[in-house]
Amino acid sequence: MNLTLHTYWRSSAAWRVRTVLGLKGLAWDTVPHDLRINAQQAPEYLARNPQGLVPALEIDGAVLTQSLAIIEYLEERFPQPPVLPADPLERARVRAFALAIACDVHPVQNLRVLRMLRARGLDQAAVDGWAREVMESGLAACARLIDDRSGPFCFGEAITLADVVLIPQLANARRFGARTDYPRLEAIEAHALAHPAFAAALPAAQPDADPA
Repeated sequence: MNLTLHTYWRSSAAWRVRTVLGLKGLAWDTVPHDLRINAQQAPEYLARNPQGLVPALEIDGAVLTQSLAIIEYLEERFPQPPVLPADPLERARVRAFALAIACDVHPVQNLRVLRMLRARGLDQAAVDGWAREVMESGLAACARLIDDRSGPFCFGEAITLADVVLIPQLANARRFGARTDYPRLEAIEAHALAHPAFAAALPAAQPDADPA
């Protein structure tokens, strides 16, 4: 089995997939695409992923796109350790938390959308304010979704997809100066980052990392 992850070191979506690959003990090759210079729009990459987005995962000749679809595939093919609970109701709740970020927060404050806002005449302060507002409202809702839960992770003792999606979003929020001081969310983040798979998935640990 050959796994190749098309990625960018600071992409939240690619970060999710790296985390799950690590949690499941899988090895992969990394092919970076610098989103700052639109490398993901190169014809050879668009032939793999017509959306021109990262991540894309090549596995034994097939190409998978969209981070949550990739993770669901990995969960089905490599079920241990699971990132989705066995109970159907609990599984739906975990997915709902993850989708609140992946569908309602992340897409409207990612680099592509922020560029569109600038192209339509918003100055940088207005663009950054947009991103902060989206992230703060989304994180506040996520905190409420699990305010009746206990344990080191979002849904108790075990790592789930909710944690995998939450950690990159908290880091992204801080880049924009958005509020992240929700005690439960920050405690979850601290527990997660103590796990080797989460630590290895951090942007600064990637071969294409460029903090400048």
